[in-house]
Parts: sequence; C-alpha cells; structure tokens
Amino acid sequence: MHFGLLGALEAGAIALLIGLLVYAVWHWIAARAGLHHSHAIGWSCVMAVVIGAGIDGWHLFYLGVVKLESPVYARMALQKIHDPDSLGARVALEAIGAVVGVVLSRLAFSARSRDDDATPPAVSPDREH
Repeated sequence: MHFGLLGALEAGAIALLIGLLVYAVWHWIAARAGLHHSHAIGWSCVMAVVIGAGIDGWHLFYLGVVKLESPVYARMALQKIHDPDSLGARVALEAIGAVVGVVLSRLAFSARSRDDDATPPAVSPDREH
C-alpha cells in the first residue's frame, strides 16, 4: 500500500468494497430472518467500519490515549503503524468508504427489488381480455 494521500485513498477504496460485501451478507440475513432493512443497514455500517478501519482506528486511539513520554515507547508504538503521518486521513477515508459502500449496496438492492416489483404479471395465451 502506498504512503500519504494515495495510500489513504486506497484504504478507503478497500473499505468501500468491504461495505458492499457486508451489506450484501446482511441483506441476505435480514431477508431470511424477516428483519427490517434498517437492521441490515445499521449492522452492516457498524461491521464495515470495524472491519475496514479497525486496526488503524485502534492505532489512532492508542496514540491519543497512551502517554508516550519515553522516546523508546514512542518509537515502538510508531513502528507498528504502516504510515503514521497519514493515520488520521486514512481512518477518516476508511470510515467514509465503508459507509458509502453500504449505501451504494443498499441502493443497488433496492433498485433491483423495485425492478422486480414493477414487472407486470405474465398473461397466459389461452386467456382473452
């Protein structure tokens, strides 16, 4: 993965794909369990953000909470992070990408279900009007 803004955009694109897939799974689960689509949207947003931005979000939280007073501890914490300079941008773009992926997947599933509902019923050839 690249560094800087390009790496953050790549991470956001990966999170978008995660959001698409997670909503597809939750849509299937909600349809089988009889849940409302809002449950699928909510849980898939939460799961997509946790999967997509989980590690980087944890690193951002850890750097903000833990006191890194010693240069040795600070160096050890920063060595675990892929690109510490762009960590905040990467977390933000991962969260945005995950939610956008869920929304796009929801729009695709709702458009497909509207198309299925809009098709007129087939008329049998032996029946006259």
